[in-house]
Amino acid sequence: MSVRKSISSAYFSMTAVVLVTSILAMGFLQMYLSMEYFKTDKENTLDDIVTLAAARASMEQGPLESWQESATGQQLQSTISLIGQSSGNVVFATDTAGRVLMCSEGENCRHKTAVSEKILEKIRTDGEYFELGDLGGAAPQRYYTSARAVYDEAGRAMVYVFASADAAGMGVFVSDMFSSFVLSAGLMLLVASVLSILLTSRLTTPLRRIAAAARKFGGGDFSVRVPVEGDDEVAQLAQTFNNMASSLETIDSSRASFMGNIAHELRTPMTTIKGFIDGMLDGTIPPEMQQHYLSLVSQEVGRLARLTQNMLDITKLEAGEYRVHASSYDVWETITAVVLSAEQRIEENKIQIDGFVPSKTMVYADADLVYQVFYNIFDNAIKFTPEGGTIALSVTKSGGAVTISVQNTGEGISPEALPFVFERFYKEDKSRGLNAWGNGLGLHICKVLVNLSGGKIWAESELGSWCRFSFTLPMNPPADQNRTRQRG
Repeated sequence: MSVRKSISSAYFSMTAVVLVTSILAMGFLQMYLSMEYFKTDKENTLDDIVTLAAARASMEQGPLESWQESATGQQLQSTISLIGQSSGNVVFATDTAGRVLMCSEGENCRHKTAVSEKILEKIRTDGEYFELGDLGGAAPQRYYTSARAVYDEAGRAMVYVFASADAAGMGVFVSDMFSSFVLSAGLMLLVASVLSILLTSRLTTPLRRIAAAARKFGGGDFSVRVPVEGDDEVAQLAQTFNNMASSLETIDSSRASFMGNIAHELRTPMTTIKGFIDGMLDGTIPPEMQQHYLSLVSQEVGRLARLTQNMLDITKLEAGEYRVHASSYDVWETITAVVLSAEQRIEENKIQIDGFVPSKTMVYADADLVYQVFYNIFDNAIKFTPEGGTIALSVTKSGGAVTISVQNTGEGISPEALPFVFERFYKEDKSRGLNAWGNGLGLHICKVLVNLSGGKIWAESELGSWCRFSFTLPMNPPADQNRTRQRG
């Protein structure tokens, strides 16, 4: 549950931060652009109005003091009033000192003081002026104001014409736009929150399943699996988790079987040894037979020693502690040493050896490793060859590898057992090397050692007739090792 909360909270928080930040940025940008548009629109509108009023004022000539009393001045006053009323703005004209001469508001004109000299100077310099303000205190509140100078024939400024729009419209515009924005943003956040919750739930559901499966694994249940839906990263994680679960289940099953087999393999000879010794101690076995039973005890002790050594070998192999010291040497040296060491057993069982024709055959392998492999295979061949039977040796070259085969006459291995003869502790009564005298580890060790040497091993048999074990060894070092030596 904590996984769900953690991922959901993080995902939702991240989404919320991104959405709020984006909405705020969009809102500020929209507000800025809208205000700029509003300002530009007002400036263009007021500029058109003041241009029109200035054009009408430029038609009036004569002393400024006589403008208000003249018919033309009165006509200009009417024009200014008409422009102001039709546009909804305030239009007025001032003399060169900034005093208001006429205003579209007439007697209700709110310009009680003169326009500041600073503003007039800008108008004289630039020919026009625009601001959002109170004209240096001349206006009772903030206005958008556009101004233009009217010149006489000599190029001197006669009057200044102003057109002003109440800035309160901007506030109303911004308020309306902000209300619409808040409503839109609220709806957007609501929809995004719902979608985020749904997407988060969809994302975390398989993760919760994986977490639940992991908890079951912790409790020792390795059979649980996680449903795989889709092909995204989470589905790949679920598939990887299932593969891991299968491996753990296999390992657990193998471990249980391994421990059971070990207990059985240790118990059988120890029971036999205890029985024989107890028989000699309590007199059940007469003194004249004790020598015979002591020899049986010695064989069982030897069996325990071989089992212990095989266990140590497997432990080293699976831990990666076995180091291969490969070199080029004649493989017949190993074959000859093993055959000669078993000469007495061969003669006792009247076994005929065929194919024992040593001929220099070079392989690239660890001599000690090859000795152990060939010894196990040849030892099994002797055990399961009936008296007067035959063991045939074969060493051939093909495709950069040397194939070594040991074939013996006898009962052979059943077809059902052949695929499993190299597994740990596998036993089948009719299988060579897997009878009561074996422990089911020798052939497994042979397979691991041959794989370490870069070769492969396999078994063939015809039930009731013969059985053959073969393995390959490389003739030359790997290509990358050759390149390393050449660079050296």
